[in-house]
Order: sequence, then structure tokens, then C-alpha cells
Amino acid sequence: MEQIQFNKEELERYSRHLIIPEFNIDGQRKLKGSSVLVIGSGGLGSPLLLYLAAAGVGRIGIVDFDTVDASNLQRQVLFGVESVGVAKAVAAKERLASLNPHITLEVHNTKFTSANARELVRAYDVVADGTDNFPTRYLVNDACVLEDKVNVYASIYRFEGQASVFNELLPDGTRGPNYRDLFPSPPPPGLVPSCAEGGVIGVLPGILGSLQALEVIKVIVGLGDTLSGRLFLFDATGFSTRTMKIRKDPKNPLNGSNPTQSELIDYDQFCGIGVPSSQEREVNALSVETFKSWQESGKEHVLIDVREPYEYGIAQMGGELIPLASVTESTSRIPRDRPVVVHCRSGVRSAKAIRQLEDEHGYDNLLNLTGGILEWQAQVDSSLARY
Repeated sequence: MEQIQFNKEELERYSRHLIIPEFNIDGQRKLKGSSVLVIGSGGLGSPLLLYLAAAGVGRIGIVDFDTVDASNLQRQVLFGVESVGVAKAVAAKERLASLNPHITLEVHNTKFTSANARELVRAYDVVADGTDNFPTRYLVNDACVLEDKVNVYASIYRFEGQASVFNELLPDGTRGPNYRDLFPSPPPPGLVPSCAEGGVIGVLPGILGSLQALEVIKVIVGLGDTLSGRLFLFDATGFSTRTMKIRKDPKNPLNGSNPTQSELIDYDQFCGIGVPSSQEREVNALSVETFKSWQESGKEHVLIDVREPYEYGIAQMGGELIPLASVTESTSRIPRDRPVVVHCRSGVRSAKAIRQLEDEHGYDNLLNLTGGILEWQAQVDSSLARY
């Protein structure tokens, strides 16, 4: 096999790598000859992609089906105001190409699903998970295990983050622990809010995404000890760190003592998405289209907004603001003699508010606005600010 060569511009670009004795030109050749699939180009994906591209990873795949929104810019440093409204994968490629013209960038402007996951993962040497929800994390993990690929993982929430390296090929020929060894089953739906619902300090994904990039480079080059078999925990408020050991679970359905799963599954169903529990029973719902017709026809109703005041300040539909935390104490403001439409950002908190009001105060006239203000923006009024 012909040895990978560098031109003069590349040698100058990577000179700080080349003078490290433990890295040198052999490590740089490994980077140039490698390929990495980055799933998600948002908070974690932004620094991850920037540093992998700058380091000289030869081929980088970018999987993302979202578009850049103004609310992303607080933490997704890959993008600028000129990228708002542009497909993230496309905008990411443009930015990374300007950073390093000596690498190949492949855009996958599509959702990562059970239908395409194995094919995408199979085409790259290493996978880096920059996603922000449990169904996709399990999907990434399972695709990597089934395709014998390393999965470099990180997640963030508010002021805390964690990182690990899953399914790494060990010197004895076995594979290290994977995400299902750490989390055999997902948490109940709604127990752990997303960053969109719970927030995240902007710099945190920069820290964790950079750690991911470091672990990807270590995996490729074979440098030092990776986080395989360990979970790194970071708390930004106290600037404290911990590292926990991860052990293989003999009950792991993918590669435990008696494997029971050899294909990808329905991960929304696995994580209970769309399957209401006894605590999350279905509530009466109203589509945004029907609500719009109510407004146009003058049908009597009351609109209640259970988001937080800062959210109301960004975008609002004219409803009365009663934050979720205070909704059961505010029944004097919620009538019983006419339809009451309750909404939040996406429909999760408003459904919870309705359950509380029905269970604790006997309301029977409440309707959840399906999809919340996000669906209203998408289907009815695109002029409202997104966040």
C-alpha cells in the first residue's frame, strides 16, 4: 500500500503535531488516512468537527437534518448569523472547508434512522455521537456494535457533561464496553429534559466536544489511554471531575453472554416515546390548524401558556402566562365553563400541566395544543422567533 504523502502546505499546517515525538509524521499519516462520521453538528458537533478538521482527519462525514436557528448561536460555534436558515450539514461543510482545504467533507443532510444507520456507520472508521436524545444515542450505539465500529460519546445538560469511548477494539481482540453496558435501559420519557427544555450553559458543549475530538484522535493514532471502560463526568459549577469504571454487562442484548438482538429496532418505542405510561396518559389535544380556525371563527376559548417568562419574552401567541410550576396554584385564572387551550414550546409541559389540573382539580375542559409554539411557527406563523 502506497504511503500517505503530504505537500508543503500540509507539512507547515501540521508542524506542531509533527514535532511531538509520540505523534510525529506517522500519527499525522494515520489521521489523513482515517475517516470519522460525526452524527449531529450542533453544540457538541461544532467543536468536535472544527478540531477534527483542523487536526487533518482525511475524510469526515456530517450527519444532520436540521437547519441553523438563531437560538443555536449561543453554543454552536461552527455557525454564524449568515448560516441562519441554512441546512446545518451544508453550513458545516462550508465552514470546515474554509478551515482546512486538504480534507474531504461528506454531507449527509438526512435524519439518522434505523433504516440508514448501519450503512452510514459502515462507511467510516470511527463514529462520534453528538446527538441530544436517548433514542438516537441507543441507535448510534447499536449500529456501532453491530458494525464493529468505535463510538466516541458525550452528552451535556445545563452545567454537567460526560464522555466515554464505547466498543473500542482492545489489544486482546475483544471490544470494550458500550452504551448499553452503562445504561441498559433508557429513563422514563420526560424524566430527563432535553437541552431545549432544560437549557445548557453555552461553553459546556465546547468543553465536552473538544474532549470528544481528543478521544477520536487518540483512537485513530493509538496514542495514550482512551476513555474505553471509563465514564468521565464534569461539573462546571464546582469545576469538579470524576471518572467511573464501566464494566461489561453479561445481559447486554447485543454482545452479552446470550445476545438477543442482531438488528436495529424501533428506538422511539424502546425509549417509550409516544407510548404513554400511567403517569403520562394521553390528554385531549387540539391541532394548530384547528386552533387557527377557532381564532378565525371567533369561537370562545381561553389560551394558557405554561412556559417560563423568558420564553414568553422571546415568542408568544397571546395566551395568559402561567408557568408550569405555578399552574396548580392558579386555578382562579383558569375557567371551567369554556374550552381552555394549553400550550408550551413543544407540547410536553402543557400535557403535564393538563394532567395535574385534571387529577388534582377535576378539570374536564382542557386541550393540549399539539406540537406547541414550535408547531404553530412551522404551520401557521413563521414570523414568530424560534428558540
